[in-house]
Parts: sequence; structure tokens; C-alpha cells
Amino acid sequence: MPGRIRDEDVALVREKSPIGEVIGEHVQLRNAGGGNLKGLCPFHDEKSPSFNVTPGRGMYYCFGCQAGGDVIRFVQEIEHVDFGDAVERLADRAGVQLRYVDGAQPANAQNRGQRQRLLDAHRAAAAFYAEHLRSAEAEPAREFLAQRGFDMVVAARYGCGYAPSTWDALTRHLLGLRFTAHELTVAGLAREGGRGGLIDRFHRRLLWPIRDVSGDVVGFGARRLFDDDRIDAKYLNTPDTPIYKKSQLLYGVDMAKKQIARQHRAVIVEGYTDVMACHLAGVTTAVATCGTAFGAEHVAVIRRLLMDSDAFTGEVIFTFDGDAAGMKAAERAFEDDQKFMSQTFVAVEPAGLDPCELRTRSGDPAVLDLVARRIPLVEFVLRNTVGRFDLDTAEGRSAALDRGVPLVARIKDLGLRDEYARRLSGLAGVDDPMRVVARVRGLARSGGKRGEPAVDQRTPPPGEPAKVDDAVVAVEREVLKVALQLPAVAGPEFDALEPQAFLVDAHRQVCAAIAAAGGTGAGVTGPAWTEKIASSVTDERVRSGLHALAVEPLHAGADAEERYAGAVVARMHEIVTARQIAALKSKLQRINPQEQPDKHARMFGELIALESYRRNLRERAIGDQ
Repeated sequence: MPGRIRDEDVALVREKSPIGEVIGEHVQLRNAGGGNLKGLCPFHDEKSPSFNVTPGRGMYYCFGCQAGGDVIRFVQEIEHVDFGDAVERLADRAGVQLRYVDGAQPANAQNRGQRQRLLDAHRAAAAFYAEHLRSAEAEPAREFLAQRGFDMVVAARYGCGYAPSTWDALTRHLLGLRFTAHELTVAGLAREGGRGGLIDRFHRRLLWPIRDVSGDVVGFGARRLFDDDRIDAKYLNTPDTPIYKKSQLLYGVDMAKKQIARQHRAVIVEGYTDVMACHLAGVTTAVATCGTAFGAEHVAVIRRLLMDSDAFTGEVIFTFDGDAAGMKAAERAFEDDQKFMSQTFVAVEPAGLDPCELRTRSGDPAVLDLVARRIPLVEFVLRNTVGRFDLDTAEGRSAALDRGVPLVARIKDLGLRDEYARRLSGLAGVDDPMRVVARVRGLARSGGKRGEPAVDQRTPPPGEPAKVDDAVVAVEREVLKVALQLPAVAGPEFDALEPQAFLVDAHRQVCAAIAAAGGTGAGVTGPAWTEKIASSVTDERVRSGLHALAVEPLHAGADAEERYAGAVVARMHEIVTARQIAALKSKLQRINPQEQPDKHARMFGELIALESYRRNLRERAIGDQ
């Protein structure tokens, strides 16, 4: 397998990388007795230490968040890299020369030696630019920072620098450090001049070093300062190079990654100064793109940092200017929202100020308040979309629905989809919300394809019950068959189901009749049990269906009926719990955690408990079949 590190070398890296020392570079550890170490977990926020390291076994484990593994796993999680990268970083640290299967090179780089040379060149360039920020020529750059509330201490903290006006000052400096002209060109630090020879890429500009998730400088962002600058663009960035891919990089990610993992929150801002302002104000999870729009690869980076999964694990908050460009950015973000499992929000300052401007005018609390007042992204997009039309006219309302329905149909969470369909109905002034729900469901089923009917032909007209998903209908039938045919097996778990848990009206009536008959624990079996239930049913069609359920074979062999019955009941509870989770998520989105911290914390705790309960039900439903 090309690029795979030899097993014996992986074992040697583990041996040469004492787990206590490696973790100790990130976590303050203390002796916990018995050769164990203990500290505060770097993967979640906690007040008392529950993170344990056992050097003798080369393992770590957190009793709070259940994170655990060996030294390689720790580097993977703390640096957000894959297995091969983690082994290579530990090998560099320990001085181990890695070998690859069949003599192949690492799969993730054509030439690790070249990569290190490019990183070294950028490190030297960052130091060069930072030193020149103190020069007399750089006074406009220092004034630019000062006007935005950043002194030289802050500038040093973020590595800010200045590119001097001399055409080849950096190039000559790096050549003097024995970097080659080819390396400087490949790195994007220099380019060929009009008269031949190399010149610096940046001149007379304020610069920010752009670092990757591990903290290595891989490029620069440069801000125009002078009106006579020959390049009109306000910002210039390093071009894509072997180490700089703007579609994969986020400015500030090296500083924010630990807090993003701890707080389960990422704040996406638009500029370098916005990141600085947010961090200084206490929003330490802020990151920004580097000269490009937020895209799919940025989503992947944020998901890894958030440990984004199908459980409710966090929030992604976008900040936008309140102008038309900000609205377009919000719509683009909504497209990416469907790639997140975490909840997505938007924070817009009413006066159109960005976080840096807001901090300069109103101080740190205003930036914190901006983030606290975030609203769900889908709600923001819907409100702005509907607001473009004249809702006092039938034509305006119809046009608003035509634009809004496709947006709602793309929402991944089924519970939220119906909720926002009803909200769209209210925003557009439509009297019958079920008509909008039907349109959204129909478009979602068709996959949103052009030319498909906007209303699902299987969806009943307004006023009639909406069609229930076939899979849910099947589960409801099976669980009722279990209760009728194997009441002793169904037991208290079935009796805990309320009639409202069943979406099909006939099924609700049967469930209510079972409860009226004393529940599955009534001690009656066989035909007498069925007839006792039937005596409480007044609808003849439901009674007939009840008898059919009593004799219809279960979807399992006779020797596996009891296990199958338990799985079916667990699956029904899982469906009900999923609805409760969706409803609770919707409520959480409407609560401001800064204004109602106790209520938000209580509901978040309920949500985590429900998610855990649903996972257990899912395991039972799968494992018992």
C-alpha cells in the first residue's frame, strides 16, 4: 500500500514518544498516584480534572467526555490531523527516520523535504516582516492597526508585519539565508520581475501571517495602505502553493482550534482584523477565510474541529455585514449549512458594523453581545428572502412562497423542515400553513428537481391529515402486532407509549384500546386478549384492522420472535425520541444563552440525555434483530 508507514516504525514512534511528555506540552498534569497523571481535559470544558494519563500503559482517558487512546491518537485529536500525519509529527519530534511500505514516499506529500524548506522560508519571512513593522517606513501600517484598537503588543501576538518598498528586500534576505530562487518562487514569496530576476510578491503593505492548523506559517495576507499603490486590490494573498491552499485554510485556526473543541462553537468572520477583535473581546473561537468565500473544504475543517456528528454537538455562527453583499454571503452559507450536523446561526450588527468596527466604537462587550444575539441562519435567510416581496398583494405572497419553499425543502432536519415551513407560511401571510408544509414535503421528496410538481401528489389536500412516512407506518404496525400477539414480551415498554406517539389515526385508536383493556400487563392472552381490546373500539374498520394485526405473522421466524419483538418496541421508542429531539433543538435555537443561561443549560442537558437515550435505543433495535 503506497505511502503506508511500516508497522515496526509506528511501534518505534510510540516507544520514543512518552505519552506523559507529549500530552504535558498541551495539558498541565499532576501526579495522581499509582504512576498515573491527571489534568483538565483539553477536549471539553471542566472544572475538576477527569483527564487521566497512564504512562506505564501509554494510554490516556477522560472520564468526563470519554476521549481516549494512545499517544498517536492524542496528536490526531489535539492537532486535528490524520493517523499518518500524527505519526510523522511524532517521528520528527523523536528523531525517528520513517520508512514506507515498498520504499514509497508519504501519501500526503510528494517531497517532505521540500515542504519543510518552504515552511522554513515562511518562518524566516514572517520574522523579517515583523521586524520591518517597527521601521520608520511602516508608520502608516502601525497607524492602521492603532486606529482599530491594536497596539504593537497585539501586533506581535498575531505576527503582523510590513513589506518594505524595496523591490527585492525579502528576496535578498532569504537568498542570504541559503534558500534558493526556485524555493522562493514555489513558496509564493517572490516572483519574476518585468526586467528579469526575482522581486518580492508584497510591497508597502501591512501583512498577516496565515498559519495552518498546526501553527506553521504557510502564506500571507496583505492589506493596501497607500493610495498610489500600483495594485488596486485592497487585499492580496499568497497564491496557491504546495503548502498554501486558500480553500482549505482559515485565518486564526491555530489559535482558535482548542477553544472551538472545548466550547463546541465556531464563529466565522470576514477579515483578519475581525478575528483579532473577536479574540481580544473574548470570542476566542473566531476564524476567517483567506481571500476566498467560505466553501465546502472550509466546512470540512470546521467539522473536524467541532467533532461534528449526528448528535447535537455545537454551533457554527456566521457574521456578515448588513448590506447586500452580506446577504449574498448568508445565502452562500445556507448552501453549506446542509453539510453541517451542528446548528448554524448568523450574527449581524444592525448598523452594518463588522466585529472590528464594533469593538472600536463600543468596546468588547458589544462584540460578545453580537455573538450572543445570533439567530438561526435559516430564519435569517427566510426573513430576508420573503422581505423582498410586496406581501400586501397576492402576487407578492405567491412569489415569496416560490422563493422560500425551495430553501425550506433543503433543510436536512425533518422536524425543523416542517417547523420552518409553518414559519414561512406566517412570514408570507398564508392562512393555511399545511398548504406550505405540503409544498415543502413534495419538493423535498422530488429532490428539488426542476420540472417536478411542487406539491407531492400523495399529500392530502389542506385540512386532511398529512401522509405518514411508509417506514414509520410499518414500525407502528409491527409494534401493535407485538402488543396483540406477544403482550408479555411487549410489557411495560409498550405501555409507556402514548396514543399520540402513533401518527396513523387507526393505530392511535388501537393503542388507546390496549390501554383501556389494562395494557399489555393485564395478564390476558390469546383470543380473549384481542376481544377485550376490540370491545373498546367503536369504528368497525379499525376493529377489522385490529383482528388483522392479531393474526398477521411477525417479520421474524418463530424461534426469534421474542428478540424481534424487543427490537421493534425499541425502534418505536427511538422514532418517538427523535421527534422529541427535533422539537427540543427547535426550542434551543430560539433561546439566547446569554439572556436565559439557566434555561438554555437545562434544555441542552435534556438534549444530550435524549441523544444518549436514542443511541441506546438504536443499538437495541439493531442488535436484537
